[in-house]
Parts: sequence; structure tokens; C-alpha cells
Amino acid sequence: MSNLYEYELGKAAHKLAVEMYKLKPGETFVITADTESDPRVVEATATAAFAVGAKPMVIWTASPLGVGKAADPMLPVEALTAVLKVADAWAEFNNEWLLYSTPYEVAMKENKKIRHLCLVGMNVDMMVRVIGRVDLPTLGVFQDKLISLTKAAKHVRMTTPAGGDVEFDNDPKRPIICEVGYADTPGSHMLGGQIGWSPVFRSINGIISFDGSIVPPIGLVKEPVKLHVKEGKVEKIEGGEDARTFEAWLKSFNDPNMFRIAHVCYGCNPGAKLTGDIVEDERVWGCTEWGIGYVGQMLTGGEPIPAPSHTDGICLNTSIWLDGKQIWDKGRVVHPDLMDLAKKLGK
Repeated sequence: MSNLYEYELGKAAHKLAVEMYKLKPGETFVITADTESDPRVVEATATAAFAVGAKPMVIWTASPLGVGKAADPMLPVEALTAVLKVADAWAEFNNEWLLYSTPYEVAMKENKKIRHLCLVGMNVDMMVRVIGRVDLPTLGVFQDKLISLTKAAKHVRMTTPAGGDVEFDNDPKRPIICEVGYADTPGSHMLGGQIGWSPVFRSINGIISFDGSIVPPIGLVKEPVKLHVKEGKVEKIEGGEDARTFEAWLKSFNDPNMFRIAHVCYGCNPGAKLTGDIVEDERVWGCTEWGIGYVGQMLTGGEPIPAPSHTDGICLNTSIWLDGKQIWDKGRVVHPDLMDLAKKLGK
């Protein structure tokens, strides 16, 4: 067995169990993984959970050929749903994510106590960098300030060196999700270092240029994939081979909702780097991430907006203006309320 980061992995897994989940003795802690998952991460997390008195239950499945509801036909849906309906906490390590699948939807609707944390594709190196070595309390303060600035803004503009230039309006009634990585309250949570929300859909206009990764179906992109967006819908996709692959994948579902913009996110995890693993890519410092397809209920503040699947694309080195005032410049914090905290985080 590899001993890469053996001690550091143990520390990160302990941090996950104690600080992030706040697991209690006797709690049922479900860990889901597929045949693409890193077994060392799964085993270390189960060990940490057991050490604090929780009851870990690890579920391995074959890797689906899709994510969200597209994974349903390849999953033991009824058995998996039954377990998640009674679990206290759930760590999602499977590489092909169950987020937005039928088991996920039923668990979120019927199990009011479950604490879910989406950690899809987590490997040893990533877990050490984006969990073990991150100052989560400072990251939380940074993100709270960034959220306050964003909530106060009516209009947002984002540009990137890869040709992106998109504008939209915010809906003050919609939640802005702050993901610091804690899963100590009921509901669905994400890895720390991301802030996400759904703008007024019809107000989203311009060009979104993915120059980092698109997952699924591509991973790291070879050249920018440019989406021409009008009133929240992708009307044209430009680029090379990756653009053609992406457009064909969206069309394969034969559902117009797969061309709807679902959300936008800031990336601000100081340990994240671009790897092709979307859970890390969308947290790269100074990036923005756009989701397309299924819109979760945590974003709408009400009922989900269904679609057969969901995809996320990364725009690197983003410049951001809130009501005309610049807060990021090509991936670098320039707002005075954020600069000292960014420095403390190593940025």
C-alpha cells in the first residue's frame, strides 16, 4: 500500500469527522464510493468516524456511466435509497456523483436529519490540500464577507482572459450558498471554498468561456469552449473538438432543460488546483464555475428545476464587478475588505 501522505491523510480524515461533520457516538455514517473512488480516502474516513464512536457503513457500487438521474439505471436505487433515508450523515466519495440522482432526491426530501457532504472524486493528495491544510475558520470569514458584497449587488459582470463576458441580475429572494465544508447541520453541503447561487435566469446574457474543465463529459479542456447565452439559455457553442463533444452530449438527452444555465459559483479554496476533478476544479482560487442542466432545491429556495443531468464548467482567472465596482481582477482579490484575509489564506 502506498504511504503517500499517510500521516497527513489521517489528520485530514480526523478533521472531516470531528470538525466538519461533528460526528457523535452512535450516529450512522454512510460513505458511498464507486469503482473509480480512492480506497485510501474511504478507509481513512471510516476509521476516523469509528474512532469518535460513530457507526460507519461503506457502500461500494459499480461506476455509473453518467451522473445525477443519468446514473439511476446503473444504481441499486431502492436499496441505496432505503439506507440514505435513515442515515444520520453521508459522505459522497463516488466519482460519478449521486448528487441530483433519485436516491439523493428522496433522501433530501424524506430524511430531515441527514447531513450530506459532496466530496466526489476525492483522492489522497486532494484531501490533504483542500481539507487538511486549509484554515477553515479564516476561509469562513473571507467567504462571509464575499457573500455580503454579492448579496448587496443588483447587477454582476464577469470577464475572463479566454473571451468570457457575461452579465446578469441577482434575485434577492434566492439563497447564496456558502460552502466552507461543514456538514454539521441537516441538509446537503459542499466542499469548502465555493460560493454559489442562481441569478435571475432570464437576465443571464453574454459569453461564458470554459477554459479550465467541463465535467461531464470532457474533463480538462484543450481549448476554450465558448457558450453564447441569451436569457439564461445556451444558444450556440463555439470552439474546437471539445466544443463539438460538449454540444453533442447536451443534445443527447433530448431535453431543452439541459441547455439552461443553472447556477454560478466563485472558487476560493486556497489549496485547490486544476486537475480535471470537478469538485476541486470549481474551487480553484479566482475561478468562476457555471452549472448547466438540473437546478437543485438548495439553489432555487423552493422546488428543483428538473433535467436529466447536470454539468459544470470552469472559467479561470475571472474579473468580477458588483454594481460596477471591481472585486476580483483576473483571479486576484482587489477589494479592500478581502485583501488581508486572502493574504492570511496564502493568496
